[in-house]
Amino acid sequence: MTIIEEMINIPRMDNQIKNNFMNTLVIGASANKERYSYKAISFLRARQHQVFAIGLREEVVLDVSIQTGFPAFENIHTVTLYLNSQRQKDYYDYIINLKPKRIIFNPGAENVEFQKLAASHNIETMNSCTLVMLSTGQY
Repeated sequence: MTIIEEMINIPRMDNQIKNNFMNTLVIGASANKERYSYKAISFLRARQHQVFAIGLREEVVLDVSIQTGFPAFENIHTVTLYLNSQRQKDYYDYIINLKPKRIIFNPGAENVEFQKLAASHNIETMNSCTLVMLSTGQY
């Protein structure tokens, strides 16, 4: 078992503290178990976070439906990106209009242009790894 697989198999946390967690939108989501977006969705759900997902195909990961296009979500705290900088361009306005508190640019998704745009709208940005943040309590 890899360290990522071990992290995903963490027992679910007590429902009494569930309300302390943030709504997270995963963009670049996939039902392919080898993809980090799949692992992030699984780990977020194991930690009782409410997860929404957008991908290329309508699929399901655990209890999370992956949607396509630009669905209307509300109260998104964190957007975590699993798209390269070129593919992110189509999502700039969409993400800014969601008014998240932060955007996490996972490895391979770093994007200075989008980070500057987000900062101009008072959105915190981070070049980080969602999986590592969750496993170290920094999420």
